[in-house]
Parts: sequence; C-alpha cells; structure tokens
Amino acid sequence: MRKFRVTVDGKTYEVEVEELGGKKALPKTAAAMPAEINPAPMAAPAPQPARAPESVQSNEPKGNDNVGASITGAGTPVEAPVTGQIIRVEVKPGEAVEEGQVLLILEAMKMENEVTAPISGTVGQIAVNSGQTVTVGAAMLFIKP
Repeated sequence: MRKFRVTVDGKTYEVEVEELGGKKALPKTAAAMPAEINPAPMAAPAPQPARAPESVQSNEPKGNDNVGASITGAGTPVEAPVTGQIIRVEVKPGEAVEEGQVLLILEAMKMENEVTAPISGTVGQIAVNSGQTVTVGAAMLFIKP
C-alpha cells in the first residue's frame, strides 16, 4: 500500500492505493466498491507571486489608450481558479467593489463559476473579455485597494 495526498476542488484527502502487478487483479466485488477517502488537515496555501497575463487586453472598446498598457502596480490580481471560458464580466474599470462581490462568470466543465473579489477596492485593469479562454492562475483583472 502507498499513501498519497490528493487535492480535489480545494479539499485535500489522504488516500491509500494498492499497486497491482500485471497478473494480480482485484476481485470484481472489490473493484466495484468505492474507495474510502479520509480528509487530511489542510495546510495554509503558500503565497504566490502575482503573474501578469501573457497578452493584456482591456474590456474597454477598441481605441482605448490603455489597451496593452503595462500592468505594473495594477493592484491585486484576481486569478483564474480553473481553466475555462469567460462567460461575462460583471464589473468595469474604475468601479468600486466589495470583498466577495461577483466580478465575472467563468465556465469550466459545463459549470458556471462565480469569481469574487478577494478584497474591497476599485477595479483596475481588466485583462480578459467575454468568450476568452483562460488557464489556471491567469490574471483576469486587478483590484486596487
């Protein structure tokens, strides 16, 4: 038996797995039974440095001077929690937001996920548009405290 720590949807579980050789197999009754999962205590996540998006796009109409502008000092990044497609952006640059307020809707695996503000502040640069696909950890917008 080998022990592994697995994280699913932000919850960490400790599981034991039996390695089977080429000739050994589980009995059919055991293979059909779900494995028992015991949640392990979660450690606090390590702080991650802010990452800039590869290509910066504004949610503003074309012709806006800040499209492609540098994002240095743009505030706290709101990163994509999963890979998915932006369904809609609920805020605009300069808008005041409260911690927990819905900023945008991200579709992943046919589920709509609300991405909320991690802090209260003012929306700075928006680096995504509706219909755009983002990967885990991509900075989607910034909030200035």
